[in-house]
Amino acid sequence: MTEEHRIQNEIRCAVSPYCTVFRVNVGEGRTADGRYFTTGVPKGFSDLFGVRHKDGRAVFIEVKTNSGRVRPEQKKFITKMRECGALAGICRSAEDAVNLLMEE
Repeated sequence: MTEEHRIQNEIRCAVSPYCTVFRVNVGEGRTADGRYFTTGVPKGFSDLFGVRHKDGRAVFIEVKTNSGRVRPEQKKFITKMRECGALAGICRSAEDAVNLLMEE
């Protein structure tokens, strides 16, 4: 398990009293006959997404290690989601994620 996956699992446990979150699996590859494909979410889509229990507000959490770099597409996605009224941010710990969910 990578450090980012460990943090992601800690976040999922810590936020469960406050929201329902789902992990987004992304990737790319080739089919058996050689065709290229990518999964269905746009570049920059956050690692975790869901809904805050108290008000149904959308939640987007980009998980990073302490040294993890945020890609421009991720910054753009988070900015756009916040402009739309969602709770969205970069979280490097479970504490960061819980603090994000406490925003009004």
